[in-house]
Amino acid sequence: MRIAVFGLGYVGCVSGACLAEMGHQVIGVDVNRTKVDLVNGGKPTVIEKDFTELIEKVSENGSFRATTVGSDALEETDLAFLCVGTPSRSNGSINLKFVRKVSEEIGETLARIDRYYVVCVRSTVFPGSVEGVVIPALEGASGKKAGTDFGVCMVPEFLREGSSVHDFYNPPKTVIGELNAHSGQVVADLFKELDAPLLRTEIKVAEMVKYADNSFHGLKVAFANEIGNICKALEFDSHRVMDIFCMDTKLNLSPYYLKPGFAFGGSCLPKDLRAINYESKTLDMATPVLASVLESNRLQIHRVIAKLLEHRNSKLGFLGLSFKGGTDDLRESPIVEVIEAMIGKGLKIGIYDHLVTIARLVGSNREYIEKEIPHISSLLCASAKELVQASDVVVVSQSSEEFRNVLVEELRDRHVLIDLVRIFEDGSQVPGEYYGLCW
Repeated sequence: MRIAVFGLGYVGCVSGACLAEMGHQVIGVDVNRTKVDLVNGGKPTVIEKDFTELIEKVSENGSFRATTVGSDALEETDLAFLCVGTPSRSNGSINLKFVRKVSEEIGETLARIDRYYVVCVRSTVFPGSVEGVVIPALEGASGKKAGTDFGVCMVPEFLREGSSVHDFYNPPKTVIGELNAHSGQVVADLFKELDAPLLRTEIKVAEMVKYADNSFHGLKVAFANEIGNICKALEFDSHRVMDIFCMDTKLNLSPYYLKPGFAFGGSCLPKDLRAINYESKTLDMATPVLASVLESNRLQIHRVIAKLLEHRNSKLGFLGLSFKGGTDDLRESPIVEVIEAMIGKGLKIGIYDHLVTIARLVGSNREYIEKEIPHISSLLCASAKELVQASDVVVVSQSSEEFRNVLVEELRDRHVLIDLVRIFEDGSQVPGEYYGLCW
């Protein structure tokens, strides 16, 4: 393919050289004459492992060259990558002035290009930036329509400084946020040789993936450091602790617990988080990441409470009472806190949880139910079907085939379903109003 790369900094120069080495013809574009001269002279604009040899090779064979004139590069290519900077403003927001400026310049040239051109954003931009800034700038300057006259994609990069060349050829994933299928296919063809899952999705999803990745990476560093500081204060080896921690790929380093939804509860997580935060204070050790976890969990509970208070005059039915499906454990169940708040506000409540009904009779939670939440226990219904039929608003806090089947059979246009576990993918199967907590 013939590719233009706007911005010859870290991402642009590495991406351009690697694409050229893969056999594509690449023209780099930058307003900085020094960077352009470096590329044309076979010199790297950034210091990276294995990069000096690579840029020498692709410059010498003519597959990667550079210019300060963007229109020249666009007229000779069919696809452009925007790899310009998105620096922080003083308030923390990203500054899109370079992205907007380059988009306008590209649009001006697109006005006189007859072929179908694809513009790909590789810079890290917050969700909504491509559709709210890039596309309007391209359309305004070109007089053409995105998706019809030219293509647009969001293609985030996953390059680590110090190993970016290796990471380009061995990415954890290739993500293409596509405006339309034609645009996405052009980019998919470009990266098809890479041995990585190739995911084509919405533009906003592709924009957010990069932020999710980097936020989690930062969270992991801060989490490990806080655990390390506690271990240091207690005088034992934090690296040994975290080596063992990282061996668990079933729960710790895995997709488990990483599905957006309702709050956590139970007998372990809240108790242990309180304990580690208390002990940290006794050691005069600040642990802001660990301290924020329970507060974040509390806010998720209050989001549900606020949503339910929009239905003060409705009968609320709750499918699930224990802290998670498959158990009768009510200790620190977040849905119990929600229900108690609703009772306190005087709303009409019904509850169904098969395992809790059994526990009320013979289970280990019988004493807890009778002494701690008898006001809730008295609201339990005999069946899920009975609960749904008697309710206006149905809240599902556990994912089970029983609940799903009853909802499919019994929900009517008059119902509102508040889904805390994504029991339905998108709510299209729900005849009435559907509200997904985090989706």
